[in-house]
Amino acid sequence: MTTGLPPSLAANPRLSTWLAPHPDGTFDLRVGKVELGQGIVTALTQIATQELGLRAGAVRPVAANTEISPDEGVTAGSLSVTFSGAAVRRASAEVRLLFLRAAAARSGVSPDEITFSDGTFAAPGGRPYGYGDLVDNVDLDIEAGDEALAVAFLPIGEATSMSRVDLPDKIFGRPRFIHDLTFDEMLHARIVRPPGMGAHLLGAPVDEVAGLPGVEHIVRDHDFLAVLATREGLADRAAARLAAGATWTDTEPLPDSSRLPDWIRSQETESSPIRKDGAVHGTGSTTMSRTYSKPFVAHGSIAPSCGIARFAGGRLEVWSHSQGIFPLRAATARALGLEVEDVIVQHVEGAGCYGHNSADDAAFDAALIATHVPGRHVRVQWSRADELRWEPFGPAMIGDVTATVGDNGRVSDWTYDASGNGHTARPGYAPAHGLLSDAHRAGVDRVPPAIDPPPARGYGSARNAEPTYDFARMDITTHRLLAMPIRSSALRSLGAHLNVFALESFMDEIAEATGQDPLAFRLAHLTDPRARDVLTTVAEAAGWGSPTAEGVGRGISYSRYKNRGSYCAVIAEVEAEEAVHVTRLTIAVDVGRVVNDDGVRNQIEGGAIQSTSWSLLEQVAFDRSRITSTDWEAYPILRFSDAPRVDVHIVSRPDEPPLGAGEATQGPVPGAIANAIHDAIGVRVRNLPFTPANVVAAIDEA
Repeated sequence: MTTGLPPSLAANPRLSTWLAPHPDGTFDLRVGKVELGQGIVTALTQIATQELGLRAGAVRPVAANTEISPDEGVTAGSLSVTFSGAAVRRASAEVRLLFLRAAAARSGVSPDEITFSDGTFAAPGGRPYGYGDLVDNVDLDIEAGDEALAVAFLPIGEATSMSRVDLPDKIFGRPRFIHDLTFDEMLHARIVRPPGMGAHLLGAPVDEVAGLPGVEHIVRDHDFLAVLATREGLADRAAARLAAGATWTDTEPLPDSSRLPDWIRSQETESSPIRKDGAVHGTGSTTMSRTYSKPFVAHGSIAPSCGIARFAGGRLEVWSHSQGIFPLRAATARALGLEVEDVIVQHVEGAGCYGHNSADDAAFDAALIATHVPGRHVRVQWSRADELRWEPFGPAMIGDVTATVGDNGRVSDWTYDASGNGHTARPGYAPAHGLLSDAHRAGVDRVPPAIDPPPARGYGSARNAEPTYDFARMDITTHRLLAMPIRSSALRSLGAHLNVFALESFMDEIAEATGQDPLAFRLAHLTDPRARDVLTTVAEAAGWGSPTAEGVGRGISYSRYKNRGSYCAVIAEVEAEEAVHVTRLTIAVDVGRVVNDDGVRNQIEGGAIQSTSWSLLEQVAFDRSRITSTDWEAYPILRFSDAPRVDVHIVSRPDEPPLGAGEATQGPVPGAIANAIHDAIGVRVRNLPFTPANVVAAIDEA
C-alpha cells in the first residue's frame, strides 16, 4: 500500500484503475463505490470533472466491476465522498499534472510555463493542447504518489450541483436496472424456501415438476430447492407446484413478539465496554432511569432483489445490485470452492435499500444454480414475500439509560446499555453460511449471529451509543446477542437509530424533570461550536419557542453521526389525533465541504422521510414459527400522501473536509418525533414505532 495518499487511493494506487482517457478528450471514471439511489456516482463524477478542469459530460462513470474497478469495499457508512471522493480528487489532480508535463514536452518548454484553462494546456505563443491531443503521450499505468509530481489541486468554489447522471434513464424508462437485463437463452429460476429457518426438506415432487412445460432443470442440494424454466411464468408455476408438494420438518421457534424486549434480556450476550470513566457515580439531586426499544425493521426496497449469473469454462460471472461486489465475490468463491480470480461481479443498479438486504443472496442464488447449468445465464428474481420474509432485517434493540443531574441542572453521570443482535452479516464479514442459500445447502438450523463492526468502522450496536454531550462521567456498554433466530444485519445507520432515539428522548425527559427548555438544556451540555450551530440554526428556522396550535407538538433532537461524521439537528412538528401525523421536519445539517448541494439535500430529505416511516409504521411481524409481514399491508411504509414537508438548511463549511450525508437523519428524526408527541399530548412513547397501539400502551402505563 502506498503511504501518504487517501486510503482508497493508497489501497488502489494505479492511476489507470481510476481514470481512462480517450482521444476525444473525455475520460472514463472507475470507482469502487456503487450507485444505489444516493447520487454518489454523480458526486464523484463532479469531483473528477472539476479537478480535471473539464465541462460537464466529459467524464463518464463506469459501473463498478471486480475486474477493472478499484476495490473500495462496501458502499456504506456515509463514507463514499469522504474516502472515494478524496481518492478521485487526488488521482484526477495527478492525471492533470501528467498531461501538463506532456504538453510542456510537446511545446518544448518547462512545465511551469504551461497555463491550463477549460481543459486545455498552452505554452506562451504556442498551440493549445487538449487531453485528447496528448493521450498517446501519457501513460497512466503508474502508481499515484510520485514524489516528483508536485500535486496542486484546483481551487474549490462554491458547491455546485451537477445534474444526476443516473436519472435520465430512470425518468424516461430506459433499461438501467438489473431487473431489465436480459441475455439470449437466459433461464429463469425460482427458489422454494422452507416455511421458516431450521425447517429441513424431507421430500418434494421433483419428478412430477420436472415434466412440466418449459422446466429445464431442478436443483436440490440438502434444504436448497430451485426450479429453472425458459420463461418467468413457467418458473413461477413450477415453483408453486414444488412448494405445494414439499414436506419439511418443523421450524426453529421464534420469540414471542409481544415480549420481544424480555426475550432480548434473557439471551446470552457478549458484552463490550465502550466507555467507562470511573467507578464512582456522580452525585446530584435527580436520578432517572428509562428504557427505549425498537423492533426488527425491514429494508423495504420497492423492487425485490434480483441476481444473474453464468458459469462457463471454470469462470463465474455474476451481475448484482450488491453494495459490496468485492466481498460478494470472495464469499461466493469460498462457498462454491472457486478461486477468487475466477469470479467476476458486475454491479448493475437495483432498488435502493441502504443496508444489507437480499441483493447478495439473490446473486448467490443465481451463482449456485448457474454451476448446475454451465454456459447458460440464470436469472433469479425474488418475490415481495421472499424479500419481506427472508432478507436480513435491521435488528431489534433495547436501550437502558440512567442519568444523575446535579443541583446546577447539569448531567453529572450517564450510564447506557444497548442490547440486541449484531449489525453486520454481510458477505466477507459474516462467518460461514451468511448467504441464505449456502445456509440451506448446509442444513443449518440458524444462520450465524451477526457481528458488530469495530470502532474504526464506526461500531454497530454502539454506533452513537456514546453521547457527544459534555457529561461529567459516562459508562457505555453494548450487549450483543449470541443467538439469532431472526436473521439480521446492516440497515441504514445501524445502532444509531435506536441509540440516538433513546438519548434524545431521555434528554427531553431530563429537561422536563428539571424545569429546563430542551434546546437550552442541550446547548448547556455542548461546547463544540459546530454542534451548537446546527441546533441554533434549526431552532431559528423552525420558530422554536413560538406558540403552536392545539393538538400540534414540536420536538427537537440532535446527533453527530458516528460521533465523528456529519452534524444534524431536527425539529419535528406533529399532529396527534387517531394517529400520529408528522407535518413538518426542519433540519439543519453540517456535512463539512459540500460537493453537490442538490445531492446533500436529497440525501437529507430522503433519509428523514425513511426515518419517519420507521418511526410511525414499520415493524416486522412474526408468530412462533415464521415471519408473517410478507406484503405491504402487513408491513406498511409511509405513503406519499403522508410524507412530511422537509426543510433542509445546510450550514456551509467550505474549508472543512466532507463528512457524508446519507445517514445523518436516521437517529435524530425519531427522537424529534417522540419529543413532539409528548409536547402535543403529554405522553412519552418509548417504544418504536409510534403506532396507535404503542401510543395507547404508553398512555396506559403513564
